[in-house]
Amino acid sequence: MLREGVTPKVPEGESDGGGYNSFTMNTLTFNSRRSPVYGRGGIVSTSQPLATAAGLEILAKGGNAADAAIAAGAALNVTEPTSTGIGGDMFALYFSADTKRVTALNGSGRAPAALTLDRLKSEGFSSELPPYHAHTVTVPGACAGWFDLIEKHGSLSMTEILAPAIRLASEGFPVAPITSRSWSYAVQRQLKTAPNGHELTIDGRGPHAGEIFRNPGLARTFEMIARGGKSAFYQGEIAEAIVSVMKEAGGTMSVDDLASHVSTWEEPISVTYRELRVYECPPNGQGITALIALNILEGFDLASFESLSTERLHLMIEAMRLAFADAGWYVADPAFSNIPIRELLSKEYANKCRKLIDKTRATIDTKHGTPVSSSDTVYLSVVDKFGNACSFINSNYMGFGTGIVPKGWGFTLQNRGHNFSLDPNHPNALAPRKRPYHTIIPAMVTRAERSGSGDEALFASYGVMGGFMQPQGHVQVLSALVDDGLDPQAALDQPRFCIDVDESGGRVAIEEGIPDETFLGLEKMGHPVYRVTSYNRALFGRGQVIRRDAETGVLCAGSDPRADGCAMTLA
Repeated sequence: MLREGVTPKVPEGESDGGGYNSFTMNTLTFNSRRSPVYGRGGIVSTSQPLATAAGLEILAKGGNAADAAIAAGAALNVTEPTSTGIGGDMFALYFSADTKRVTALNGSGRAPAALTLDRLKSEGFSSELPPYHAHTVTVPGACAGWFDLIEKHGSLSMTEILAPAIRLASEGFPVAPITSRSWSYAVQRQLKTAPNGHELTIDGRGPHAGEIFRNPGLARTFEMIARGGKSAFYQGEIAEAIVSVMKEAGGTMSVDDLASHVSTWEEPISVTYRELRVYECPPNGQGITALIALNILEGFDLASFESLSTERLHLMIEAMRLAFADAGWYVADPAFSNIPIRELLSKEYANKCRKLIDKTRATIDTKHGTPVSSSDTVYLSVVDKFGNACSFINSNYMGFGTGIVPKGWGFTLQNRGHNFSLDPNHPNALAPRKRPYHTIIPAMVTRAERSGSGDEALFASYGVMGGFMQPQGHVQVLSALVDDGLDPQAALDQPRFCIDVDESGGRVAIEEGIPDETFLGLEKMGHPVYRVTSYNRALFGRGQVIRRDAETGVLCAGSDPRADGCAMTLA
């Protein structure tokens, strides 16, 4: 039977949107229409209008896509701290119009050197850490990542780039409606009990929609790193404040853990889908999950089915289950594990996986494959007038992360370490100075230039944030763009499904707007489906897409209706 309005068991993650359980009295309906945004002077697309404006301000000053991405990302730290911040991590893909190549930046942090499985066991943690415990805090990688991206690809100084965010933090800004809802939820969930969490409240509560919120501590943080560089964050006053609050909360992070942090530039991973090449960051990120699924789905003629039909969603759900089964085992820190990336992304392995799909029945308990014989968050996109593109994601993980605030500095510390396995035999087992399985993933899509030069032309910079929804969102949005030929806004408007990967044989959330006939068809096939409506639709992530026409250079963008944001262009 149809289960309308059931409150879902939501996997915790960047997109939590606030109010899954406690704040569901009011309804959120999508009954208006957005046009795609067209332009040639550069486009910024984010989940907050003020952050989009910050990125445009930098483009107007002559900055490029990297400069504008950091400006927008920092502004999101101010206006949407419910999802992101300098106390979290970041990843980025950058397409250079000069080299016609994509580079990948891993700005994720590592576990403290003193944090071991034996220590956790001695403290009574043998199966899983509590989500907001100090032991879930890994070294924040965002700040170093911001500077490293600008050093390699940027054109402006960090003083210029951070100026809009500093202004927003010091002068204050009116809080957006969905963010306000999330903020109020997080006060009860994290900030109310976390050390110094009250600093990100107004008299112990979340700010109301339209209410001005000021964050002088965060303004001071940004001013300090603008003057002193990334070392001002990982050494000195800020680092000492992080270590102090971690000790107070029962954590193990040291000054040396912070001082020794480095980002890494990686070779991006990719597969072809139809006539395009889709790029993701390699593990420890879960981008490989989307690529495995796309490889499998390429063997089906998805365009022959209605976009929201039972047959099509069945194939996509089954492909995602297979991809998650592999990712759940193989995605880990490559410095600690040998990950068979080439084999997992081979067309031969995709053919093998595709044969496991029954076109008439759901396969609920999917096991990871053997490709060799042995073997919470904001997403934003920027494309500038030169054709450079930055696909950028920054996250605290579960909303405000742990909710722990280094006293006086205006940001919370992430809880990314909650994704470690405490099974010593698992590739993703916690270990000192190890990066955990990471959910945040940017994406980039290119096509071969028609000149036959072998160079690549930008097709789209895109992403969908939201915990384990992200690879599912990548697959569904790209299919809408490619198989259905939808524009970026229409592709983001499409209702989605989301597999709950936190439970065995995970249930499948079906968003309001998917036809009843499809829902009943999936249920008949054996999929454990349930309906999701109103504010709970935050479960399905929040995406941004910018597509570029290779012939004219015209940009076309969309911004997800599940968030507060928008896409805007320069003339």
